[in-house]
Amino acid sequence: MSTPQTDTQTAAAPNTTTDTARSYVVDRFMKYCEISSQSNPLTAENVPSTKTQFEVARLVADDLRSLGAHEVVLDDHCYLTAFWPASEGAEDLPTLGFCCHVDTAWQSWGNPTRPQIKRYEGGKLVIGSDPDGKEVYVSNKTNPQLKHMVGQDIVCSDGSSLLGGDDKAGVAMLIALLKRLKDNPSLPHPRLALAFVPDEEIGHGAALLDLEKFGADFGYTIDGGPLGEFCYETFNAAEVFVRAKGLSVHTGTAKGAMINAAEAIMKFHQMIPAQERPEYTEGYDGFYYLERMSGECEKAAADYIIRDHDKALIEKRKQTMRDAAAFLNLQYGEEVLTVSDHDQYYNLADVITKPEYAHLIENARKAYASVGSEMKCIPMRGGTDGSQLSFRGFACANLSACYYNGHGVREFVPVSELEAMVDMLQYLVGLYAQP
Repeated sequence: MSTPQTDTQTAAAPNTTTDTARSYVVDRFMKYCEISSQSNPLTAENVPSTKTQFEVARLVADDLRSLGAHEVVLDDHCYLTAFWPASEGAEDLPTLGFCCHVDTAWQSWGNPTRPQIKRYEGGKLVIGSDPDGKEVYVSNKTNPQLKHMVGQDIVCSDGSSLLGGDDKAGVAMLIALLKRLKDNPSLPHPRLALAFVPDEEIGHGAALLDLEKFGADFGYTIDGGPLGEFCYETFNAAEVFVRAKGLSVHTGTAKGAMINAAEAIMKFHQMIPAQERPEYTEGYDGFYYLERMSGECEKAAADYIIRDHDKALIEKRKQTMRDAAAFLNLQYGEEVLTVSDHDQYYNLADVITKPEYAHLIENARKAYASVGSEMKCIPMRGGTDGSQLSFRGFACANLSACYYNGHGVREFVPVSELEAMVDMLQYLVGLYAQP
């Protein structure tokens, strides 16, 4: 197995507090982060839900072409696919697939994005200020991992937006891997199939990826947290839509006649177990999460997501919400509240734990060890494109993208972890160059 390479740029990075020349993977990561590409659940009927995702995809497509990737295609729905030919002697081995997403989270400020590099010297790492002028910082209290990062460079935003490490760090890692393979043709690897997809953050993700053309039966998504994190278990996930229809009557004569839809939604929410919200749960605990709500007297709406690792328990959550609506409707004496649901994805473990996919776990473990990192298998409290893809026939577990504090302005990515993952991927594709 060849020794991992270090790829550096000759120019120092702008927006950096250090004089260190930045590596190729850091350079591409920051370029991708500069483009705001949040998905939007309110326009989810369109794919992609936002046109800015095309801007990132076009930049990545240009990078793929400049490196020499084959069959680079960006379609009308912002699905970008490409292939990398096998090294000599590995042409007849199965194609190994990788998938990342080009959108970023919609739940926080995301435009404009101003990535920067900060040298962490201990104590509180001040990132900048949020749009309201409040200081944004990361500390050992919020992130105990910082004690191991003293003296290291860290990529973050200026505090006015999220960074986008979820999942642009994963995108940059894949592009940097291809540069390694281009610069060092003797590095062993099978044929690689690469997919960069839109709208993962709103549950759409890889739904329209043509798996027959993609041509890989197994592989990895790169969309996880700190270095060493590995996921083959995810939540089962569903959306629940609660709607209320009221009756407006002049407030002066409303007694016994008015039905306030907004209040009906409030009563409904109070019946959902408060202790089972995300802020009170961890590990294998499932939850109910109120994503958004709106309303007035005659109509109101609340959209929830519910999660559980156990299929039976998520069905129980759906029933709890139906029962709450039925109870309130009984009080109102008519159907004021309606509840509908939609399954988003299922637990990845149902596929990856099959014996024929054990290599996905064991090869990842070896590849992490090659960069001095112990693999940590976690039950992901969310999902990845891998959940959806695995049930469609492309079995894929999830690797680190090395971001911390995702979906918020305190998000950051350590440079050392970003670079180590490129070494890890080089080793991993080398394992799949063996029969």
